[in-house]
Amino acid sequence: MLQLLLLSPIVLNAKLIFAPFMTKTSISYARIWQVAYPIILGSIAQNLISFTDTAFLGRVGEVALGAGALGGLFYLAVIMLGLGFGTGAQIIIARRYGESKLKEVGPVVDHTTLFLIVLAGFSFLLLRYGSVYILEHIVQSQRIYQGTMEFLEYRSFGIFFAFMNMTFRAFYVGLTKTKVITYTTVVLAAVNVVLDYALIFGEWGFPEMGLQGAALASVIAEAFALLFFVIYTFSAIRFPEYALFRFHDISFSRMKAILAISVPMMMQSFISLTVWFVFFIFIEKLGEASLAVSNIIRSFFVILMVPIWGFATATNSLVSFLIGKRKEEEVMSLITKIVTLCFFGVLLIVGFGLAFPRLILEIYTNDLKLIAMGVPLVYVVSGGALFLSVGFIFFNGVSGTGKTKISLFIEIIVLGIYLTYAYTVIQVFKAGVTIAWTAELLYGSLLALFSFAYLKTNKWRGGSMA
Repeated sequence: MLQLLLLSPIVLNAKLIFAPFMTKTSISYARIWQVAYPIILGSIAQNLISFTDTAFLGRVGEVALGAGALGGLFYLAVIMLGLGFGTGAQIIIARRYGESKLKEVGPVVDHTTLFLIVLAGFSFLLLRYGSVYILEHIVQSQRIYQGTMEFLEYRSFGIFFAFMNMTFRAFYVGLTKTKVITYTTVVLAAVNVVLDYALIFGEWGFPEMGLQGAALASVIAEAFALLFFVIYTFSAIRFPEYALFRFHDISFSRMKAILAISVPMMMQSFISLTVWFVFFIFIEKLGEASLAVSNIIRSFFVILMVPIWGFATATNSLVSFLIGKRKEEEVMSLITKIVTLCFFGVLLIVGFGLAFPRLILEIYTNDLKLIAMGVPLVYVVSGGALFLSVGFIFFNGVSGTGKTKISLFIEIIVLGIYLTYAYTVIQVFKAGVTIAWTAELLYGSLLALFSFAYLKTNKWRGGSMA
């Protein structure tokens, strides 16, 4: 309760800051929620993969936890390239939808599909073979390194299914038809949970594969999600309405226009996850126990981030939609509404974590040492999530305006400060794992400050999307 009371100044200051922008907007709280909640539910289902992997591997041992963390983060860093391109395509689709140019949506999807197929091939080679040379020079523990390689040996095949899933996600989110994302990720999560249990521990006649079982389960789950997307799209979407999947109008000029928006988003996403991967490399230097507990906290932090990602995705599309409707004067009012919904939504989850930190940690592990190390970390990342509930929405507001080069510049500056801080406290001052994770507080606050400052200048109004 004390921790929640301490948050009240944040809420009051937020009201004072946002008050000038509380003007009328045609998009209501109900409409924001209608767009965001399927994405949030879908994110919950999808992040059950991380949750179940971590919970099951926590019963295997510290090395499996640590290797799963590094392998998973390396995979996520690479997959962010596809997610960034998909987000750029989503912004363009939302703009065309706002302009009522539906037949221009299909060509964007077609170009996105072709680009992501090619990118998936290069990404697979990096995950499957390039990781051997990259990780052997930066991972200190030989056991962690071997485990990470075993994980990526299977996990790398999922990149093909994951990138195609991103194409469908960009299409549906851009059109604000987000319910299908919930259905798809429920399928993904259900398949992953069942196969995790079967393949990690060797149940129901399946081989006992341990860490590799977790990786294989995720790959199969992503394949099932793609299959669901395909079946749903062919049964529910009228292809001629959007000129969808024709592939006869492929042009370099159109691809160049999509890349102008998407490349900064790709770089932004890739750099962000790469920096977080480097952060975990720093943590690995503190020992296997610090890395293991950090993997647990990473999983909990991801749960806190679920509503943030949902509202952030909605922000991208709704801001771009408003600009397409020539309602730029409503953008700040819209973003303020989303910030309000997101902050109080995260506050509810944070409150539970602050009240029952040990209960949360016991879900992941029965190791008393890891539980004791994890309690203060729960408090730290809870604060970090509250800052990000504001910062990430404003940041995605910048991206939604189409000024993706500006959002990339903001991300690089903030991540540079974040990484410098993490390196200094860990490598120079030899601080413990709890102090190291305070970097998330710094990241969230700076992201909010810089993004809000840019939006307040109104320089995003008018001009091209790039």
